[in-house]
Amino acid sequence: MTSHPKSAARVIGFGGLFFKSPDPERLLAWYAKWLGMGDGKSSVEFEALPARAFTVWSPFLSNTDYFQPSTREFMFKLIVDDLDGALGQVHLGGAQVVGEVEEHEYGRFGWFVDPDGNKVELWELPLGERDADDAAE
Repeated sequence: MTSHPKSAARVIGFGGLFFKSPDPERLLAWYAKWLGMGDGKSSVEFEALPARAFTVWSPFLSNTDYFQPSTREFMFKLIVDDLDGALGQVHLGGAQVVGEVEEHEYGRFGWFVDPDGNKVELWELPLGERDADDAAE
């Protein structure tokens, strides 16, 4: 592990994702309609993650095929409360659902390509962890 001088500045969190869109207003409205994300008129702010969720920052090799079929150089992940429902909704909204749902001890994952061609990973926390979040609300 690399040690850092105590006086050195360091990153303490992930503060946002900013990206280009040929029609930002259309894309905001699409995410609001099909995933209930924001009001569809302006950027979306998430004040906190669900308990036991985390944010990942992970560079990939430039020749990875993990982002396919998108040709974009990035992919983003959204946390959802119902993976199957969310994938069904985005499909109804015209998104291309890609790959097979994967199940791991830390949750379920599915993917789609949005109207701008961005590949999006959806993450549903394990059932017990979702229940804990619901009880806290």
